[in-house]
Formats: sequence, structure tokens, C-alpha cells
Amino acid sequence: MEFKLVMFVSVLLLPLMIGADDDHRGNNVPAIQTDQGLSELDDEPWTMVGKNGVQFTVNGSPFYFNGFNTYWLMVFAADQSTRGKVSEVFQLAPTVGLTVCRTWAFNDGQWRALQTSPSVYDENVFQALDFVVSEAKKNKIRVILSLVNNWSDYGGKQQYVKWGKDAGCNVSSDDDFFTDPTLRTYYKNHVKTVLNRVNTYTNVTYKDDPTIFAWELMNEPRCTSDPSGDKLQGWIQEMAAYVKSIDPNHMLEVGLEGFYGPSTSNRTQFNPNSYATQVGTDFVRNHQVLGIDFASVHIYADSWISPAVSNTHLEFYNSWLQSHIEDAGKMGMPVVFSEFGVSTKDPGYNTSFRDATYKMVFKSIIESARSGGSAAGSLMWQLCPDGTDYMNDGYAVVLSKSPSISDILALNSARLQIINTACAWRCRWNCRKRLHTLDQIDT
Repeated sequence: MEFKLVMFVSVLLLPLMIGADDDHRGNNVPAIQTDQGLSELDDEPWTMVGKNGVQFTVNGSPFYFNGFNTYWLMVFAADQSTRGKVSEVFQLAPTVGLTVCRTWAFNDGQWRALQTSPSVYDENVFQALDFVVSEAKKNKIRVILSLVNNWSDYGGKQQYVKWGKDAGCNVSSDDDFFTDPTLRTYYKNHVKTVLNRVNTYTNVTYKDDPTIFAWELMNEPRCTSDPSGDKLQGWIQEMAAYVKSIDPNHMLEVGLEGFYGPSTSNRTQFNPNSYATQVGTDFVRNHQVLGIDFASVHIYADSWISPAVSNTHLEFYNSWLQSHIEDAGKMGMPVVFSEFGVSTKDPGYNTSFRDATYKMVFKSIIESARSGGSAAGSLMWQLCPDGTDYMNDGYAVVLSKSPSISDILALNSARLQIINTACAWRCRWNCRKRLHTLDQIDT
């Protein structure tokens, strides 16, 4: 099943342009010639994502996006019996306008490991990652590749510490990952290996491939042994400089959850709980490191506040979104809400509540984007194709089984495409007409 984004948006924008909102009631969005304009965009060169202030750009035009996480793609691609599911994910995503995928470029010392021991790689698994990147490109999907995990899943910093112990290093805590010279070298070697990898399917070096949207230093870094945040800050500074020394062209992010720390004590009121202030991360300080191009934020009210769904969750969503959009704007960088979702396992779960959280995230991004704010995109956790129920952690969205979420995703994608397209047509439209169009996008 192959769909081009041009076809998807052209069909989906029709109700928007005759003035429909989520319930298909009027809003008077002016008619625009979508087919011609979007076809031209689709034919543009496949170039790297750049940045201009708080906006991402592609070919000189703003790039706001709707995207998803599917972390297990490399592992599935490594087995011929499951490889087809990788292709299926990338074929499904454009049907609802999803254009960016975040996934793992690590699996350290575990089952079907990429890095079986420090600087030793399984070539079959590396070719599986090559396949993931090549399939993404075939379907016009850009990928954010995360380089290590804070958690023990897929190895992470715990595996690095174990390797360090085996090598005779004086390490005991998982947080020694951030400070031990040997472990820092192990991580740098992994970075160098991945960035310099030549894709066996495309013959393009990763650091030169526009399919890669950005590198992520670590998935959800925390350093609880140092609530001051100094240890993690030093690691970010060192590793950001190292990544940029190899690849100065791609975007780079830290991978933070977004917790406020000691540098902005006046903002800790927005944290979900008091513990969040003690995990060694600092949203503002960490993102002010030279070489970090955009901010990342995760949203898990059911994990951070209470497992039972309630209006308190929605209140938190709203304040969390707005505070980070504001602070990223002050720092002069885009912000991506790179993980969010609601688990079907939560007490009191219902589809209406999940729909409400998705709508809140998307509304905040649209409102920011159409006014030139810092919110640049979001990545839901997680998109799964049919037949992968065993990978469902409760947050999975299977489009065929989630019609309301599918509709919400498609509508948000269409709205973002209007913004991207209206801005791309600045040479044809005078500013007043373009701004009038953006003002009429219903949220």
C-alpha cells in the first residue's frame, strides 16, 4: 500500500478549505490551489533539515511536522520474518500525514545487539539499520536516531558500566557512564561508527544523508546521583561538541524529558512532581549547550502524576506544553514534543480521554506555529502496524483499530501542511493574504 503525501493532503484539505473543524462545521478557510503547490513541494530536492531561529526549514521553507516513535524498527529489520513490518510502518505513516519517525540506533550487548561489545558490531544488525533508513527515504519519512538509552532496555548506560567493570574500570553506579573516561570513550566510538557508517542499501554515509533529521544524544538522560545537574551538563557539552566535530550539518538534540532544574527554580512549579527536580536534568541549562539545535520534551502524566486518568492530567498537559513553548522561544530554538501518549492500561482509560490529550498537544503546536512560535512538531508514542500486539506497551496506536486517533492525526497533519505550504508560497502571495490563511486554520 503506497500513498504519496501529495495525494493525502489534497484530499484531506478539502473540508478544511470549505471551513470544517473537527466536527465538520464551518470556519471559512480560504480556498487555495493545493494540488499544484503541493506537487511542487513533493518534487523539491531531498535535502537536510535546517533551522532558522525557532523554525525548522527544508529547502528554505518552514518545516512543521507530525510524527511518531517506533523504537524497535532495527530489531525487526534484522529478522526476515519481521522485516516486512518495518516497511509496513513507513507505508502506513504517510496515510495520516506523518513525516518524521524517531527510533533507536543502539542495542548494546542484548539480544540481537547492534554493538555486541565496545566497538564490536554485528554487521547483520547494522545492515538492518541501513534498511530502516532506506525504507524511510522511500516513503519520504525523515528519522531521528537516538544513540544510547538511559534505561537498561536495549543495554543503555547500564551495559556500558558492565563493560567498564569487565575492563577493570573503577565504576559502580550506572551514572558513572557520564563521568568515567573509558565509558565516555566507548560512547564516542559508537557515535563515530554510526555517523560514519555507509548505508549498504543507498551507499550514502549517515552523516551525509538528508533522510536523517537529527541525532539524539540519549533517550531520556537522567543522573540522579547529582541533583545539581553538573555531571550531566558536562557530558552533554563534551558529546555535543564531539558529534558536531564529525557531523556539523545535521540537527542535534539531547533527548530530555523536559524537567526543570536548579538553574530555573522559578519554573520547577511546572514539573509533574518534586522528584523531577532531583534527577540531574535541567531543561533550560541543558539546551543552552553549544551544538544543541532544538529542545525535546516528553509528556507522560500517567507515569509522572498518577496512573488513573483525570482532568488533572489535562491541566498538566496544558501547563507543560505552554511553559516549554515559552522557554524554547526565549532560548531561540524549536521545541519538539518527542514522546507523548496515554496508556490503555491506565485505570479509567477511555478513548475520549486519549483523543482529548492528542488534540491538546496538536492544538498547542498549531497555535504556536501559525504565530511563528517555537513549537515545531510532535512524535506520538508509538505507531504500530497490525500483527505487532506483542510490542504494545499500552501506548501503541494501530491505525486500523483506532479510527478516532487516525482522524485526529490526519487532520493535524493537514493543518501543519497548510502552514508549511502557505509559508512556502511567500513568493506568490503577499504577506496579508498568507497571514489571513494561517489565521483561519481552526484548532
